[in-house]
Amino acid sequence: MSQAVVIGAGPAGLMAAEMLAAAGHAVTLCEAKPSVGRKFLMAGKSGLNLTKSETPEAFLHAFTDAAEPLAPVLAAFDAQKVQEWAQGLGQEVFTGTTGRVFPKVMKASPLLRAWLVRLTEAGVQINTRWAWTGWDGAAQNAVLTFETPQGPQTLQADVTVLALGGASWSRLGATGTWAEVLGAQGVATSPFAPANAGIAIAWSDHMTRHFGTPLKGAAWSAGPYVSRGEATISRHGLEGGGIYSVSRGVREGHALTLDLLPDFTVAELLTKLTRPRGKASLATHLRKTLKLNTAQIALLQEMARPLPDGLRALARVIKNLPINHAGLRPMDEAISTAGGVAFPALDEALMLRDLPGVFVAGEMVDWEAPTGGYLISACLATGRWAGANAAAWLAKR
Repeated sequence: MSQAVVIGAGPAGLMAAEMLAAAGHAVTLCEAKPSVGRKFLMAGKSGLNLTKSETPEAFLHAFTDAAEPLAPVLAAFDAQKVQEWAQGLGQEVFTGTTGRVFPKVMKASPLLRAWLVRLTEAGVQINTRWAWTGWDGAAQNAVLTFETPQGPQTLQADVTVLALGGASWSRLGATGTWAEVLGAQGVATSPFAPANAGIAIAWSDHMTRHFGTPLKGAAWSAGPYVSRGEATISRHGLEGGGIYSVSRGVREGHALTLDLLPDFTVAELLTKLTRPRGKASLATHLRKTLKLNTAQIALLQEMARPLPDGLRALARVIKNLPINHAGLRPMDEAISTAGGVAFPALDEALMLRDLPGVFVAGEMVDWEAPTGGYLISACLATGRWAGANAAAWLAKR
């Protein structure tokens, strides 16, 4: 019986282990942290958005420049198959109004528990607190080295799947230090960068009372990236799905702008603004005529003070408000990261071209996508693809 080693016990690693065990191989799953699926469980605190139900073309489009190499991977384990997989683990799912798919219990822990039972019954050996440090000598020798509570340990692997995550939320295990290990073996990697990240803003004191307030119904733009999603004014800047969707544009150097009333034209706003104002303050006039709330008005005044005198100029600012900021929040706070193992370093099976028998999956690979079900879905799909191809590679030997 061949010995397969999977390193990293997030959704990609768990799925790779499942595929290898299903093919009849002995599987050892190694995780540096004291327990498995830590980032998966953290994601579940906000509802565990497993995937998104939409056309395959729209789903694939979310992966932008990685769409072409990921196309067969995502097609092999698409949104429908993700749902069937969750249901097979006893977790009923539902689709929200935006197409996002969640477990009905809105938590990750029941699904993870059922998954671990399945893996245990399949014979998967799980070693926690086993931190991978590389290979004993040349990688071609396939002797993997680990730091453990019992001291240094080694495992001989007939095939290896690496699913070590990106470089955000290091407290949950995704440190990105594996890039140095692979780099020493000549594997090409792209530098890590924050993805789905918040925007850093040094607010003036008058914004303090608006911390925690959501901004709904607005449209955010940063170059080619546009979002109608909700964002929240936070102590450190702006957070939330609407901002995360355009954070790549900010990272690439595009100006961030906000359309406070995207369903109205400048002319329509001007018509409303020209209504008699009387003795009302400008803030009151904006609230009554345009239905802007106090947080929206505060943000408008924060970013465009002094507001223009002319009503047409004011309408234009409302439709195209520049957001002055200090860039993205630190990478370790980001939901995910760009960068990692570059696709040219991988073959179609997600095996490293320079290290036969070593496959990679999940956020280790250089792809990014917005929140909304794409991230977990792609981690599951790449883990399944890498595990199945690792099993096929063993069969050919």
